[in-house]
Amino acid sequence: MIMRRWLPRIGIGLLVLLAAIALQHIRLSPTDRVPDRIGADLRIATWNVHYILTNRREGRWGLSGWEVRREPMDETFSALDADLVAFQEMESFSGGNEDSDNLARSWLLENNPGYAAAAIGDWRDFPSTQPILYRTDRLGVLDQGWFFFSDTPEVIYSRSFDGRYPAFASWVRFDDRATGAQFRVLNLHFDAGSRENRRRSADLVAERIAPWIADGETVIVAGDVNALRGSRLHRAIAAAGITFPRVPGATFHLDRGVHLLPAIDHIGLSEISLLRGGPWVFRLPDAATEPSDHYPVLVDIALPD
Repeated sequence: MIMRRWLPRIGIGLLVLLAAIALQHIRLSPTDRVPDRIGADLRIATWNVHYILTNRREGRWGLSGWEVRREPMDETFSALDADLVAFQEMESFSGGNEDSDNLARSWLLENNPGYAAAAIGDWRDFPSTQPILYRTDRLGVLDQGWFFFSDTPEVIYSRSFDGRYPAFASWVRFDDRATGAQFRVLNLHFDAGSRENRRRSADLVAERIAPWIADGETVIVAGDVNALRGSRLHRAIAAAGITFPRVPGATFHLDRGVHLLPAIDHIGLSEISLLRGGPWVFRLPDAATEPSDHYPVLVDIALPD
């Protein structure tokens, strides 16, 4: 009776839409428990933690918001129990490119002494807002580098292909102390506002990783792709030899815990046979405040000898 009274007002189409949203919410909800690892598996995660506006005192992304976010960020990081985490938007932004005072990076390193940061350096020479934090008793750093998504990728802070703000990829070559294996992690963040930038950025990533894979390297691509699995971006990178396993949950939650979209954060592997578990999308259970508008994604892999 109640349903019959509503139908003329809201329409069948809207009811179907609401039902679809409800189903998406259930299907795409993240997990609140990270599975235990097996043996010498390596745990890898990616997480967009949203920048901090240090020139703004109030607001969700200002300094007062950071004071609220930082505890659940550290709790989430600890709960992941990852050997490495590729971060995006780990930036204390007040205008310009200066990065000598990175609040989020310093906070996590201070509270997790078993970790160090790679893909960082003097901000004038190395863009350091996409660091990779790694467990020092498990991994060693062999090399690191970066390139920008632009017509001049080797020019630091060069603007993107269509003139929008700079975006880039950082990478690190690691040595796994447990197995002796070496591998490379490419950490990227594609432009959310320009399809053209995303398309050309994916082509550049494919161009860069193809020789690494051809040389027999194990390559892991992680980051905020700002695209759904199966997109033209994923296909371009896949053509260079990367497989993206399906992420079974929303990773961008609109900063409201709303799970309407499939994953836009992904982890890809040059050998899908390496995958031992996941991907998983993790949400801190009973969190009063979300540490970011993205959830972390993680996988367990077994590196080749």
